[in-house]
Amino acid sequence: MNSKAILDEAMSLNPEERFKIVESLIESLDEPDKEIDAIWAEEADKRLQAYRSGELEGIPMNEVFKAT
Repeated sequence: MNSKAILDEAMSLNPEERFKIVESLIESLDEPDKEIDAIWAEEADKRLQAYRSGELEGIPMNEVFKAT
C-alpha cells in the first residue's frame, strides 16, 4: 500500500480516529536523541558554572520578555 492509498483511507475515518493517527505519527518522529541530550546537558552545566563564577551575567526576566 502506498502513501496516497494510506492517506485516502485515513481521510475516510472520523475526526477522532484521524487525530489518533496524526498524534501517533508525530510521536513516532519525536524520538529523543541521547547524544544531543548529553551535549545540551553539558552546555547547560557550563553556562551554570560560568554564571556562578561571575564569568556570565544574567539578564532579568522582564528584559528577556520585553516586547521589542
